[in-house]
Amino acid sequence: MATGDTANSDLFNTQTSAALLDLLVQNGVYKAKQVPAIVRCIHQWLTSNVSAEHRLDKTLVLLTEAHPMDVAVTLLRSAPACDRAARTMWKTLISSRRTKEPVLQILFHVLEYWPAHRRRTSDGDERDVFALAATVALWEIIQLSHSWCPSAVKDNSPRLLLTLLFQVFISTEEMSEEVETFWRRCREQRSLPPNPNRFAVQTVKALLRQLLDEDVLMAIGRKCGWDMLLKADTHHYAVGLLARELCRFSRSFCRSIAVSLLPRLSRGEPLWELPALAFLVEAKSIRSLNESLLELLQDADTDTVQMTLSVFINVLGLKVIEISSPIALKLLEVLRPLFDNEHSQLQQLSMLLFRELMEVTERSKSLKPHVYLSLVPFYFNWHNENQRVAEASRRALFGAAKFLKWRDLENLVTMEQPWRFPECLVRTAPKPQPLAPLEHPALCSPQTRPQRLLAGPQGSAGRGAPCWGQGAPGQGAEPEPSLPSVPWRSLQLEKDRSRVGQYVRQALPFLESPEEPLRKLAIKFLGIAARSMKQEQPELQLICQALQGITDDSPAVSDLACQTLHIIRAVRRTSFFPFW
Repeated sequence: MATGDTANSDLFNTQTSAALLDLLVQNGVYKAKQVPAIVRCIHQWLTSNVSAEHRLDKTLVLLTEAHPMDVAVTLLRSAPACDRAARTMWKTLISSRRTKEPVLQILFHVLEYWPAHRRRTSDGDERDVFALAATVALWEIIQLSHSWCPSAVKDNSPRLLLTLLFQVFISTEEMSEEVETFWRRCREQRSLPPNPNRFAVQTVKALLRQLLDEDVLMAIGRKCGWDMLLKADTHHYAVGLLARELCRFSRSFCRSIAVSLLPRLSRGEPLWELPALAFLVEAKSIRSLNESLLELLQDADTDTVQMTLSVFINVLGLKVIEISSPIALKLLEVLRPLFDNEHSQLQQLSMLLFRELMEVTERSKSLKPHVYLSLVPFYFNWHNENQRVAEASRRALFGAAKFLKWRDLENLVTMEQPWRFPECLVRTAPKPQPLAPLEHPALCSPQTRPQRLLAGPQGSAGRGAPCWGQGAPGQGAEPEPSLPSVPWRSLQLEKDRSRVGQYVRQALPFLESPEEPLRKLAIKFLGIAARSMKQEQPELQLICQALQGITDDSPAVSDLACQTLHIIRAVRRTSFFPFW
């Protein structure tokens, strides 16, 4: 039998016999663009033939195996209120091992797009498919048997529960005209609750009834949890109550829900941030969540890392939780390589997360060295040609300065004077120590005074030398500095030189940057750093070797490297040298 282009002919009408439909589908004598018409025909035939509702089961399954998307989407469009014929078709598809999984996944996908999802079927139809149509279908599938529930529904229950709770909230918070119109038409076809949010709550209860004891649902009801879900100002309290009751029943189930929250939080849905956090807090899964996120940040997949960074930023941005020092320490170690990642989005997000981390983490000595090591990457990325990365770097640098209580650094970031950064970083004076009365230079004996003066002039820049970083982090400039004792100053200077050596090793890779301004910036930074280093420091030799190796770059970069190397060698031959 040749069908020709029969999609719009009388072939597919309510009078088409079941035998003809069987023949067309089972012998494959149809075109792909005719699939939606065949689905509608099956639905119409079942509507007209109540007593033979399973006559076309085999035909429907065969058609769905070949075209699952067309069948599921067309059924949602044709029967959004899920009438008797549609329920029969859904039951057939869910009962078959060959079609159950693909059909449910399509249903779950539509369910997550509020209020509607645009999907093109093979006949060219691009009409929206409403999420509420998928909700009604899901409710019918769950109701097929009180003792039976598809394994795919149970396996995806955390994802489904969160999606339904979001539907409850969004349909309570803002009901659009198109959703109201759609729901009114559904109610004209069958008996449904007056508001979509009530039906979504009804579906939540039906889903949980398949997973939990009835006692759990009753306990939530006694505490007015179901009623609170229906009010925008109490929805988050109800979600927290739900989490608490679920944890009493199964903590593993709560952890699964917490993990399912990650993609939603990473999308930064502002309306549902508070309910999502309420669930996490009540489930007491913040600690395990942090540990899970730390693992995901080290994943090889870029999309996974990007999603995880977004989740962390959104959770910390609410400023209702505090990250412990051990977790913060691990997080800083994981974030540092991302500051110079080749993907600009990862760079930006990692630095924004650093900024949020500085806001919610308690200050501790164990964190300071790691914060110091973040300063140089932030400085160079502040000059990044990508403006979003540059702005994220500036904000992260300010967060680091604030965490370290480094007022001079805070000021130069606030005033947007990045050229002051190298001097501020490598010329920071050690914190003065108060002297005992007998140690004051004016009271010392002539024999001891020269030893006191060996420490050199107060302030590491030298007398008469300009220094924008005159105060130690958190101290600012001291109005009347006093001389520290020799042992303390020696140790502090060694510590400062060691830190400058680390800064140098961080700056050296920027000599290979594809951006010429960053290469020139690295040369200037290394030149300033070299003046504060001892002759025997290995990093000084690394600087000289690196600058000597810049011969095949642009004339501007090569000339700058040659001039900087010449100045370094010149000032190293003097016992005392001022700033340039």
